[in-house]
Amino acid sequence: MSMDDLILPFQIEATALRGRLVRFNTAVDKIITQHGYPDAVASLLCEAVTLAGLLAGALKYDGVFTLQTKGDGAVRLIVADVTSDGAVRGYAQYDADMLAAAPTDGPPVPRLLGTGYLAFTVDMGENSDRYQGIVALEGGTLAECAAHYFAQSEQIATGIKLAVTRGQPDADGKPGPWRAGGLMLQRLPTEGGEAEVEPEREVETQDEGWNRALSFLGSCSSAELTDPALPPEDLLYRLFHEDGVRAWPAQRLQALCRCSRERISRVLRSLPRDELIGLEVDGKVSVNCEFCSTDYDFTPAQIQALFDEA
Repeated sequence: MSMDDLILPFQIEATALRGRLVRFNTAVDKIITQHGYPDAVASLLCEAVTLAGLLAGALKYDGVFTLQTKGDGAVRLIVADVTSDGAVRGYAQYDADMLAAAPTDGPPVPRLLGTGYLAFTVDMGENSDRYQGIVALEGGTLAECAAHYFAQSEQIATGIKLAVTRGQPDADGKPGPWRAGGLMLQRLPTEGGEAEVEPEREVETQDEGWNRALSFLGSCSSAELTDPALPPEDLLYRLFHEDGVRAWPAQRLQALCRCSRERISRVLRSLPRDELIGLEVDGKVSVNCEFCSTDYDFTPAQIQALFDEA
């Protein structure tokens, strides 16, 4: 089985801590190369897509998990989503002038995103209520912002580590592929909820186990998280073997946009006809998918056909 483009769930046996490991290669590189993003924007989008994979992998849902950041910095918007079938996509919007004037070092969230929020949405279709969680962009990295959300809103202790690298240029100077990896540990409440009172010694043991696991997580390097020669299971064993670690079957991930001419047609059909006529340029109405950069062109006759069908 390929060692990339997957979500690998695991458990630390000694303390029953749950975790997820995400490894991206082809999928995240395809998402990035569909756009001409500057490296700083591309790296941040890689992190967001990886974080979305980690969080989606921790949920039981049938639909779409979406991560979104919105701020007043150079990178105005980031959207990354993961379907329950493992289809991943993402895009970013940025202000080129603000990006050029932004500092070149320092934590990426205040430097590139500025003040704003991080939102998570689970959409399981028309017959289900959407779940959404929102937290302010408080932290230096997306990983810190997400951990802050879990601590503040869900009361779940969470440790997250993200890494992004890019391969060396080839002989012709073409940049290497983007790679990304992520690890997440969570200390879930014991079964029985808050009413269940644990013995003091047991609580101390659980605290020690959590602190040890966080220490091991912190020792993981970016090179290890993204190393194509290091199998994910071997990385988990390297980090957590002292307390025992068990990996469950991995979920495959692939870069796959859900746009289609049929979907775009439904959107256009919902707009006033006069508004569509105003969008016509050079004898056609063009719609560009922000996720995959695919262009969909409609002639006046095709626009008329949409309304005739309606």
